[in-house]
Amino acid sequence: MTQVAEPGSIDVATASPTTVSHWIGGRIVVGTSGRQGPVYDPAIGLQTRSVDFASIDEVGAAVAAAKAAFPGWRATSLSKRTDIMFRIRNIVEARRTELAAHLTAEHGKVPSDALGEIARGLENLEFACGIPSLIKGGFSEQVSGGVDVYQIRQPLGVVAGITPFNFPAMVPMWMFATAIAAGNTFILKPSEKDPSAANFMAELLHEAGVPDGVFNVVHGDKVAVDAILEHPDIAAVSFVGSTPIARYIYETGTRNGKRVQALGGAKNHMIVLPDADIDAAADAAVSAAYGSAGERCMAVSVVVAVGESADPLVEAIKTRLPRIKVGPGTDPESEMGPLVTREHRDKVASYLDSGPAQGADLVVDGRQHVLYQEATGFFLGVSLLDRVSPEMECYRNEIFGPVLEIIRVPTYTEAVGLINDNPYGNGTAIFTRDGGAARQFQFEVNAGMVGINVPIPVPVAYYSFGGWKNSLFGDLHMYGPEGVQFYTRAKIVTSRWPDPGTSKVDLGFPRTR
Repeated sequence: MTQVAEPGSIDVATASPTTVSHWIGGRIVVGTSGRQGPVYDPAIGLQTRSVDFASIDEVGAAVAAAKAAFPGWRATSLSKRTDIMFRIRNIVEARRTELAAHLTAEHGKVPSDALGEIARGLENLEFACGIPSLIKGGFSEQVSGGVDVYQIRQPLGVVAGITPFNFPAMVPMWMFATAIAAGNTFILKPSEKDPSAANFMAELLHEAGVPDGVFNVVHGDKVAVDAILEHPDIAAVSFVGSTPIARYIYETGTRNGKRVQALGGAKNHMIVLPDADIDAAADAAVSAAYGSAGERCMAVSVVVAVGESADPLVEAIKTRLPRIKVGPGTDPESEMGPLVTREHRDKVASYLDSGPAQGADLVVDGRQHVLYQEATGFFLGVSLLDRVSPEMECYRNEIFGPVLEIIRVPTYTEAVGLINDNPYGNGTAIFTRDGGAARQFQFEVNAGMVGINVPIPVPVAYYSFGGWKNSLFGDLHMYGPEGVQFYTRAKIVTSRWPDPGTSKVDLGFPRTR
């Protein structure tokens, strides 16, 4: 029997060894599958909570709650839905410090990074507040004698989001903001590594007046994911994660008749031309490579130094690295925190062996940092590999940690070719003072998001986020205008109001002329 507790009866804001349970139908629902996973504080390396893993039946209960809520939510007026979206935005903004504390406690982000994530999520909530304009259709009068044609956009029904560990607040807001504003009901399956932010957001949406069942959270592993992908009452699935899982999500979801957008991995390159401001390029590379310990799908992981820029650029980057303060988020001076798990930290650190073994120069070794050597947390200091080449394992894989690689090439043409030959096409950047080179770069580079003297070109909320090649499976990018398109479908109405007695039988094909 599923147990139900009133909202707030489980204190999801307290970092203590308790259980993070599901949120279904506007209430905390204690899991009954008998399966749980550990939740760690990465800064101290200790388990602080457990999280329930949903069974197929528990996912089914969330779908049933969302399905039951859909008719009423869809029928809710646009003005009322907009009012609720504004309230969500205001409550999240007012409680952002509490939300950020969850990110620090379970992901390890330092507070400035956590608050930055929430700020970018708030942009998506603000975008969704404009849903009356975003969802407008079109109207054509008198297409034929007495006939009008118009298009309306309608919600899909029950939709789901499967989100990654590295952005426990922002990526869900990418999805649910547009989805529920458009009239859908939503099921969130967050990462089991840092699940509490999802429950806290559920509480905030409840406080904002979101009806029970419109927003639900189920926690779990592959069992929950597969149940979402296979459930016949879920119309669409959004996903952000690694490329192998994104491909699996896309293939399984579409095979089960669902609309799917699945964002995969990345290997983001930043070209630095010889005419670039070397200090500005070095500042940008360091900021983009090591922010959030490199655990960003838009992190710069490869700097492509062209021609004479290489030696001064590597030296400028190297001199900046000792100044980066690595430490727990509880230390207000910390600029970079730990990695999310010990296993991931050790995998990232392994590239500091394989890279030099395959010919790279290890300029800065993050394993020399005192916190890597002595702390119980999952720390790794900032690391720099120079003279990397495309055949090396460190280049071929998405490291997803605080390791920046330098590749040296003699020409701009070779730099662009390197990016275009890479199987990923998420984001890229170029640093130059040459407007012609920048324009040529944006024209010919094969990536979904391009920065010109901007190292992390994450689009603002009124554009859309998404890559090319193995960084995206599906036709539509996430949030923004394409997000509205993803979470709605068009209906075309052809209308005529003839005067009585003017109709006749006509078996010919309908014509408009």
